[in-house]
Amino acid sequence: MKYDSLEFEPAPSEVSVYECEVHLKFRLIEEKGVLSNRDQLLEMLLDAFSYGSDEYMEPLQVEVAAQEIPELKASPQMRRRLIRLRNSKDMV
Repeated sequence: MKYDSLEFEPAPSEVSVYECEVHLKFRLIEEKGVLSNRDQLLEMLLDAFSYGSDEYMEPLQVEVAAQEIPELKASPQMRRRLIRLRNSKDMV
């Protein structure tokens, strides 16, 4: 059996690196003290938005963009995670 490493073509990967940008603008009725905790603010706002429009949340503007980027633009930590994902048995 002859194996030529120059002819080896890896199978297309199931995972890639994406750069995502989200712009959300909405009005929200909430207790005043909840929004003062900056550590949990983003998580709380995204949770409120993900539940959808209701009598307490009114979306005004939503823009979402996602674009695949070359792996070399990702941080070294993200590239290591990508390699681990690709090498895991779950991805086979």
